[in-house]
Amino acid sequence: MNDIRHIVFDLGRVLIRWEPDIPYRRLIPDEAARNHFLAEICNHAWLLKTDRGETWKSAEEELIAEHADKADLIRAFRRHHAEMLPGEIEASVILAESLIERGMDVTALTNWAPDTFPEAVKRFPILSRFRGITVSGRVGIVKPDPAIYALHVTTFGLNPAATLFFDDNPVNVEAARKAGWKAEVVTTPEQLRADLEQYGFPAA
Repeated sequence: MNDIRHIVFDLGRVLIRWEPDIPYRRLIPDEAARNHFLAEICNHAWLLKTDRGETWKSAEEELIAEHADKADLIRAFRRHHAEMLPGEIEASVILAESLIERGMDVTALTNWAPDTFPEAVKRFPILSRFRGITVSGRVGIVKPDPAIYALHVTTFGLNPAATLFFDDNPVNVEAARKAGWKAEVVTTPEQLRADLEQYGFPAA
C-alpha cells in the first residue's frame, strides 16, 4: 500500500503538551509583558542551548548577564519546567500507540535537554514504548541540523526514503525532507490522523 517502513515522531506539541506560559501566567500576570518575556528573553533560541546539552546554570548565567533585572524569572524556567508539560496530547498518543501495536517501527527524534528528559519519561508512558529515541541534549545536536537526522538514521538502521517524520516545526520538517525523509507538519491530532491515512495507515 505504501513504501513507509519507519515512522518517527517529534514529541513536544506532537505527543506531549508543551505550554511554557503556564507558570508565567502567575509569575507575570500582565499578558503583554509575559508574551514579551517568552518571545524575547526565555525564547526558543535560548532554549536550544539546553536542548544542545548546555547546562541550565550556564544558559541562565548568559541570559542574566543581558537581563539582570529578570534573573528570578529566568531561573524560574527550569524550576517550573515540569509544569510546562501538563500532559499528553491524548488523541495523538492513541494514534502512535496504535502504530506500535500493529508492529510498525516507531522511534522518536526530539529537541530536549538531557536532564529534563528523564523526568518526562517517568511521567509519560508513551516515551517508553518507542523502539528508541534520539534526544538532542544527549548527542549535542539539535534539529534542524542535518547531522541529527543522519545520526538517527544510523543509530536505528532506517532507510531515509522509507521514513515518515512528524514534527510541529515546519523548519524541522523541511530539514527532514532534505535528508530524504517524507515528513509532515503536525498541527492537530485530526490532521495527524489524516496524514497517516494519506500514507496508508488508517486509524485502527
